[in-house]
Amino acid sequence: MYQKQPDIYPRAVKGWFATWRWTFVWLTQLLFYGMPWLQWDGRQALLFDLEAQRFYILGLVLYPQDLILLAALLVLSALALFFFTAVAGRLWCGYTCPQTVYTEIFMWVERKFEGDRIARMRLDQAPWSAAKLARKGATQLSWVAIGLFTGFSFVGYFTPIRELSQAVLGLTVTPWNSFWILFYGAATYGNAGYLREQMCKYMCPYARFQSALIDKDSLVITYDRARGEPRGSRSRKASPAAQGLGDCIDCTLCVQVCPTGIDIRDGLQNECIGCAACIDVCNDVMDKMGYAKGLIRYSTENGVVNGWSKLQMFKRALRPRVLIYGGLLSAASVAFAASVALRSPFQVDVVKDRGALARVVEDGAIENVYRLQIMNRTEQPQTYRIDAQGVPGLEVRTEVVKTPPAGISSVVVSLRLPYSAAQALLGQSAPVQFEVSLLDGTRAAAAVQREKSTFFVPR
Repeated sequence: MYQKQPDIYPRAVKGWFATWRWTFVWLTQLLFYGMPWLQWDGRQALLFDLEAQRFYILGLVLYPQDLILLAALLVLSALALFFFTAVAGRLWCGYTCPQTVYTEIFMWVERKFEGDRIARMRLDQAPWSAAKLARKGATQLSWVAIGLFTGFSFVGYFTPIRELSQAVLGLTVTPWNSFWILFYGAATYGNAGYLREQMCKYMCPYARFQSALIDKDSLVITYDRARGEPRGSRSRKASPAAQGLGDCIDCTLCVQVCPTGIDIRDGLQNECIGCAACIDVCNDVMDKMGYAKGLIRYSTENGVVNGWSKLQMFKRALRPRVLIYGGLLSAASVAFAASVALRSPFQVDVVKDRGALARVVEDGAIENVYRLQIMNRTEQPQTYRIDAQGVPGLEVRTEVVKTPPAGISSVVVSLRLPYSAAQALLGQSAPVQFEVSLLDGTRAAAAVQREKSTFFVPR
């Protein structure tokens, strides 16, 4: 009913792709751990303040009403994933996915305390001793420390990290912050320390639908079967052609370095995360044997079968699928950048008083009452002028409103229509338009928001 999965002990590997992988490990973690500590105009540069319902992203202040930007960002991310997968397979998984990044970090720690592949296998098979306990204990303590620091940094995006660090040092962390630090730390510890390839094989949905995003002209990690088969061991000085062998010496190093434990020589598989560790180790073996590199390489299925050059494969990369994804990604990126750049520095909502649609005041004038909510999207105090148009003779009783930095002002605005002008509208509702202008000193700035409503005149 159930077959236990064998433990995987990935071997350390050096090479061009391994260097790139560790470059992205450094870049992503410097960004993740360092961003909460950056300051911008006296506050945290990147802060998602859920309690105040404000999101600070460098110079931007976003509110829950701006979630459309988050939806647009998710669409951009999906289009980018489709585009890069169609071009070169699982680049995200192999180099920047958090599961890959933290697994690399945890495996590096494991190697430092327990040794490389063979040493770790022997240590696990050996009986418990003081030396084994010390090695395993050092590994676990390091994993726990990395997990907790990761959880602390994650919570620092939602609670000002400088305040959070003081609370941690003073042991006054709130229950919710404590829960999320421990939860995220435990998730990092479990996923990168133990689940590892199980996350990529069984839990990540990307492996399941990647086959719908790639085709025979997508750059993926391939094994040149025509060149490598039949495989077999041989002396370095022996000619493989004389022995009827291909270039593959069947050393199985490509399997030993694979973090998911697959054999790339069996063809592209869902479990392959595109980390290219097998390319690095195979090229090293080819160098030692005096053979040409590239037995395992980035190539396309059509390129391997037809023996195409890199230029020929590149030309085929510009196919309709890639062009469509690229066009959509470019258009969506331009639209997103434009929407952020042209975003108004404030927002206005108008709510008509439902308790009394209209009332008669002195001199027989008709008055309607509205509530205007003005949201200041900047981090400076602002002053706004309120005007109304649509009915001749309409008077605005509340004209100027001041709003604090990144604050919201709710103001009652009354519109009055003289008796003489109201006679032509008895029993009717007339459309009106509020015009709220941002003032710069005594002059109106270019930022203007217009909102529609109605003015009711009773019989």
